[in-house]
Amino acid sequence: MTTEKEKATTPAARPTARRAIAGRLSWGLADQAVCSMTNFAVGIYVARSLGLAAFGVFSLAWVTYGVVLGVSRGLATDPLVVRFSGVPTASWRAAAARSSGTALGVGVAFGALCLMAGPAIGGSVGAAFTALGVILPGLLLQDAWRYSFFAAGTGRKAFANDLLGGLALIPAMVVADRVGSVAAFVLAWGTAASVAALYGCLQSGIRPQLTGARAWLREQRDLGYRYLVENVGVSGAAQLRAYGLGLIVGVSAVGVIRGAELLLGPFLAVLMGLSLVTVPEAARVLRHAPHRLGRFCLLLGGGQAAAALLWGAALLLVPDRAGAFVLGGVWHSASELIVPAVLGVAGASLGTGAAAGLRALAAARRSLRCQLFASACYVGGGLGGAAAAGTVGSAWGVAAATISGSAVWWLQLRAALREHHQNHIREVRTP
Repeated sequence: MTTEKEKATTPAARPTARRAIAGRLSWGLADQAVCSMTNFAVGIYVARSLGLAAFGVFSLAWVTYGVVLGVSRGLATDPLVVRFSGVPTASWRAAAARSSGTALGVGVAFGALCLMAGPAIGGSVGAAFTALGVILPGLLLQDAWRYSFFAAGTGRKAFANDLLGGLALIPAMVVADRVGSVAAFVLAWGTAASVAALYGCLQSGIRPQLTGARAWLREQRDLGYRYLVENVGVSGAAQLRAYGLGLIVGVSAVGVIRGAELLLGPFLAVLMGLSLVTVPEAARVLRHAPHRLGRFCLLLGGGQAAAALLWGAALLLVPDRAGAFVLGGVWHSASELIVPAVLGVAGASLGTGAAAGLRALAAARRSLRCQLFASACYVGGGLGGAAAAGTVGSAWGVAAATISGSAVWWLQLRAALREHHQNHIREVRTP
């Protein structure tokens, strides 16, 4: 009798499998295009409306959200993607209910902390953090639905969800512009996400189970807590760099760095879109053709790095007048960071291929080591460069750090693939 794995590797099945992969990747790119365009629009709107200093305050709230998002993904959605991609619908629904409930619980817990911290901080920064506390549950629940839909192979639902969030953002931003404060823009961003989060409940027909969070954390603790540390290492490093840069150079420098990131927005849309589906696809490759996993990861990382360099070359050709039209007063300072920012993204892109492979192999210990090393390099390079040469020095320090981190990711993937192959041989030889 022919097994499912043998069917997937027959010549007749290969074109169908490739079309299926291409379809899932396309939905990932389309979804992230909408999401990144939304984020890009928010950043541009705030930069042009409030100026460099206020944009720096908004960016501090943004990177703080990134840390909390890393916690949510590590505990809730990363284990879901690794263990419940391509499984029967009943299994996926039960897991998605508990996973989304966990994400919602993380949002409520950290939202409460932000609500307490905001008044203590005071000023525009404190107001921004208070607003962030209000919107965190909706932001994290929407993100949980996105990953749940991609784990189920229904990326079109994630696309529709983000499209609705983008449309809801338009009137919210108009209202925020009339108020004219950073807190108003933070609330507008989160309100639109909350609308999409509620729509996700309708799309899936699933109610997030807050009461199932404890069971989910217990069942996924072997992956979840390691992914938690790994993700917080990524987002926490960005937050430490932002806070440190604000102390060393000034809050405006945080806005300049964010401005350079916005210039890379269209490419980062592609990168993030692929990241939604690369781990599920790598997991499928591992199940059906494990010998192809290394090549899949190499093509993935190398292709993304090459695309980043091409986008950077295009940015260098942008006239100053066009750049100033988009970013306003942020353009002049941000344009000086294009070369190091692009090299940093290219280095990180190369490492994402190896990271997807380690996730698919469920090699949580190895990926954790890689991420801790990469995060330490990121903070050290970013703050050391800032102390030596200001904002530009910080950008070059981060570029060097990401390239070094990428090398470590690939060394660990090579070791994990060899270990997986040896384990497979032992299983075959064992009667």
